[in-house]
Amino acid sequence: MAGFSTAVTGLKASTTMLDVAGNNIANSSTVGFKASRTEFGDIYSTAVVGAGSSNTPGSGVTVTDIAQDFSAGTIEFTNNNLDLAINGSGFFKLDDGQGGVTYTRSGAFELDKEGNIVSKTGKFLQGYGLDADGNRLPVENMKVTEKESPPKATENIDLSFNIDSREDAGGLLPVYNKDEPGSFTYTTTDRTFDSLGNEHTIKYNFAEQRPVRQVYDYALDPAAGYPTISGVTLVAGDFDAATGALIDNSPTTTGYDDLALADDRIDLSTLNYDAATGRLSFELKSWASDLGDLVVRDGALAEATQINTDVDDMYRDANETRTYNISINGDKSTELGVDGSIEIAGVSIPISSTDNAEEIVTAIKNREAQILDRNPEVESIAIDTSGTVPTFTIRFKADEGNVDDSANNFIPKISTDAAIPAASGDLVIGDQTINNASGQVTDQAIGFDSVVQGDNSYQGNYRMYAYLNNEELLDIGKLQDPGEGLESEPGPILISFNPSNGLLQSINGEDFPAGGQVPSITISGADPANELTEISLDLAGTTQFASASIVKASQQDGYTKGDLIGVTFAGTGEMIASYSNGENQSLGVVALATFENQDGLQPSGDTEWIATLDSGAAIVNPPGTGLNGTLRSAALEASNVDLSEELVKLIEGQRNYQANSKTLETMNTITQAILQI
Repeated sequence: MAGFSTAVTGLKASTTMLDVAGNNIANSSTVGFKASRTEFGDIYSTAVVGAGSSNTPGSGVTVTDIAQDFSAGTIEFTNNNLDLAINGSGFFKLDDGQGGVTYTRSGAFELDKEGNIVSKTGKFLQGYGLDADGNRLPVENMKVTEKESPPKATENIDLSFNIDSREDAGGLLPVYNKDEPGSFTYTTTDRTFDSLGNEHTIKYNFAEQRPVRQVYDYALDPAAGYPTISGVTLVAGDFDAATGALIDNSPTTTGYDDLALADDRIDLSTLNYDAATGRLSFELKSWASDLGDLVVRDGALAEATQINTDVDDMYRDANETRTYNISINGDKSTELGVDGSIEIAGVSIPISSTDNAEEIVTAIKNREAQILDRNPEVESIAIDTSGTVPTFTIRFKADEGNVDDSANNFIPKISTDAAIPAASGDLVIGDQTINNASGQVTDQAIGFDSVVQGDNSYQGNYRMYAYLNNEELLDIGKLQDPGEGLESEPGPILISFNPSNGLLQSINGEDFPAGGQVPSITISGADPANELTEISLDLAGTTQFASASIVKASQQDGYTKGDLIGVTFAGTGEMIASYSNGENQSLGVVALATFENQDGLQPSGDTEWIATLDSGAAIVNPPGTGLNGTLRSAALEASNVDLSEELVKLIEGQRNYQANSKTLETMNTITQAILQI
């Protein structure tokens, strides 16, 4: 009877089913384990001829396959950064060091004594190495090769800040001193490192240009010939023979133009040379900083002697001033003899017939408050009655710069009710002379006797100094004084803001548009361990707004020596080493393998599989590419075994086993009955 064999196949199949379910249950806590499923097929014996399925009872059951379920298990987080889980498809590639390659979903890795990342069975995790530029190298053993991070000298600094535009530069001390906060507007520091990893600081001081013009006065030997300034030799034709003033665009020489190119800090309209005495004087434009050791020589190339070494003598205010003389009959005591008025900046000031020149300027001074209230451009009204001829002076605010001479509001006017009596003589006010022959005067415009033009180009200009450890003045690109060379030297450079929008517009003489590329500043000498080190300072984003002076961003790329404190992995597979100096370094990229048919993989134990002809060759890529999933550090993939389902399979297996046993028992009973016939 074939029934005995049929029942035996059922018993064997049920036993296999129980074995698979038991194995799944046993590995329900195995990291990376994939549950198996028993698949069955029926057995039919067929003859070559004369047989068909309709009259064949069948020969039992066989186990056609024990298939594995590669669905992902639950990701559980751990405290070990070397625990890895794949969020998606893919397998870790392992190498036993002897040519054997297996694949696993179990990411419980650790470091061996040589720094290799290995599985619990000692197999090496495979990944891509990285070269110095971060390019991927061929797949190899993943290894923590850098146990320490060598020091790196600072090479780049990004610094942006805001300087409060409301700060009054007029209140700064006239002489800059790095140790005197009252001589500069703003200061900030950056931490840097030298080539040996020693920490230093670079302190930056920003001294806003005060509303002054600097005055320089030199003594030269007149017999030696005309002076050389900023490397430009001037000749007699450059100067007005009567006044000594430098001639603009002289037809006989190009000295003016050459000097304008050689040193644009000098206001050439103020340059004057007395050929008889050898006295040379000029002013700087108000935006310019100190000339320092400007090279001025006489015709024999002997250096000139600077005369005005006293600070008070070296500066004059950048304000515009207009001075007017007043006299009646040539003095200050003669009475005018007629009523009238003087209008100054829209304010009418009455004068009486008994007023003399001194009383007229006093009356003007008495109306100063009204003039200032009506004209915010005016800073003060000053009078001087000490001399024979009294004067009054209108002083404009420095921010106004050069005030238009034709501005009607600031042109004084005089009116009289009648002609000035002959006994009073002439009234001289400003550049106007009025006598009895003039008759009654109505709104007669008065011109000034003398004017000092204003210059507000100082606005938004700062001298920037840099110091190593607040001691050594650094070279940040200040060019040597004209005539001395083309190299840079320690000292300040000029940075400028646009006064209308507060944006940085110029660095060390290099202009750039709003939103344009900001020129970098090269700092030399900030690495005591290596004099060749240069630091590039980027001030992009720096502003001068009416808000508190603050650092908006500060970052530098140097660091000291560091020791390895840990390794972690990014989602894209990068193995990142962390060091005690705060630096991170990418040491490699984990390689993940996928297969055209992962069901064709052959289990090899320890939750590992081997590639077969059915699975196809492994396709290796970094995480996050192709069909690979992403990587999670400090996490493990749990077994995907469903215990409830497996317990149900145990019941099914037991039922099947009992039923097949009953078949065998029944066949035995029938056989016994036949034997008893």
